[in-house]
Amino acid sequence: MSTAALPDAFLRALSDGFPADFLTREPGELAEYGRDWTKVHTPAPAAVAFPRTTDEVSRLMALCHAHRVAVVPSGGRTGLAAGAVAARGELVLSLQRMNHLGPVDVLGGTVRVQAGAVTEAVHQHCAPYGLTWPVDFASKGSSHVGGNIATNAGGVKVIRYGLTRQWVLGLQVVTARGEVLELNGALEKNNTGMDLRQLFIGSEGTLGVITEATLKLTRLPGKQEVFLFAVPDVAAVLKLFRDARQAPLSISAYEFFTDKCLARVQRHRKLRSPFDAPSGCYVLLEAEAPDAAAVEGWLGSLFERGLVTDGTQAQGVSQATELWALRESISESLSATGMPHKNDIALPIAALEAFCGELDAFFQARYPDWEICLFGHIGDGNLHVNVMKPDGMDKAEFLAHTKPADHDIFALVRKHGGSISAEHGIGLLKKDYLSYTRTPAELELLRAIKRTMDPENLLNPGKILDL
Repeated sequence: MSTAALPDAFLRALSDGFPADFLTREPGELAEYGRDWTKVHTPAPAAVAFPRTTDEVSRLMALCHAHRVAVVPSGGRTGLAAGAVAARGELVLSLQRMNHLGPVDVLGGTVRVQAGAVTEAVHQHCAPYGLTWPVDFASKGSSHVGGNIATNAGGVKVIRYGLTRQWVLGLQVVTARGEVLELNGALEKNNTGMDLRQLFIGSEGTLGVITEATLKLTRLPGKQEVFLFAVPDVAAVLKLFRDARQAPLSISAYEFFTDKCLARVQRHRKLRSPFDAPSGCYVLLEAEAPDAAAVEGWLGSLFERGLVTDGTQAQGVSQATELWALRESISESLSATGMPHKNDIALPIAALEAFCGELDAFFQARYPDWEICLFGHIGDGNLHVNVMKPDGMDKAEFLAHTKPADHDIFALVRKHGGSISAEHGIGLLKKDYLSYTRTPAELELLRAIKRTMDPENLLNPGKILDL
């Protein structure tokens, strides 16, 4: 569908019933709002709509349904599965202007926000009350709450707090026909049949448009200690993790990255490593450590037992921020210094060591010249496998090589009981591989739900699965 393909009657209805700045077809904005952080598909939306209220979303969706206009809901567009890409002339429905933050309910430990609220803004809004919404990741400064919920986002604190799903009490959702659903409100308990709210969490905008959410809050954590350790390899990362689980710490984050990731970060951001000698892998550990003497003893034992080759503890907020920057700058740095082909996978924690060994052997045997940048949230079994495009290879040739590699990697994931997508969803990029994680019976149920909720296939069509 080209820009001109939007029905005239639809455009007249928008002009008559919505503010003058509601719709744009300016080419630069079409390119900007039609894409997410992936670079595989060329954005080609017909237009971009910017509602400010749920009522405007409802009336827009009713018009889209009446005129058979396909819609791609759009948040901060920080996803890595092309879930927010509009490549087929769809109307992009941007929630950017719907960013209101309601009052914090200190007694109930909740806050109601619009879907376009930025994740970090929610943190800042709740912090004066000693509370937080504990969904946290490197893109928190630009990701939206609605997108977090639509993808059931993970992040760096899952080991302590779990996924986004655990921190959403209620949703306001607009269906494909324009009906407004209020699901669960601020109730902690509501045992009245199937929980429709959970259908929309993780559905990637294919079943409805999330417009508001009642978020569950928790107390801000106590003082966090941040450590960075150098270890020789991934096996040592996992060995240290097992030990840290038994340490006198309350772990909030356990992140790792390889030397190749660090090199890309230093090349892009010019950040300094705290270690003089290079190492194969690095572990960033954030934790509450109330017993300083016990922690000091544990740290000393790590060197005595050969679990780490070097390490440092942040002395204050500034140093902690510097250590975190080494980890949180990785995705940005990989994209800035090359073209990464990304895979976001999850394994049972008990299977990580065996899987990582077989993954390394696979790359060594089949693609020994590829640069593999591996990092992730080891504490929750989530690995980010990044294959960097060789400088002398064009994009099309590179993607042609990565496709068969993906089949083999996902077969290995299936062998170890894992998931082909840990936290970025399926979108366009992974739908061909969904059968590696979901059974035929599950896939048919997913299609049946989609047909029931969106029989005209107007909401984010082509994402997750094809009808």
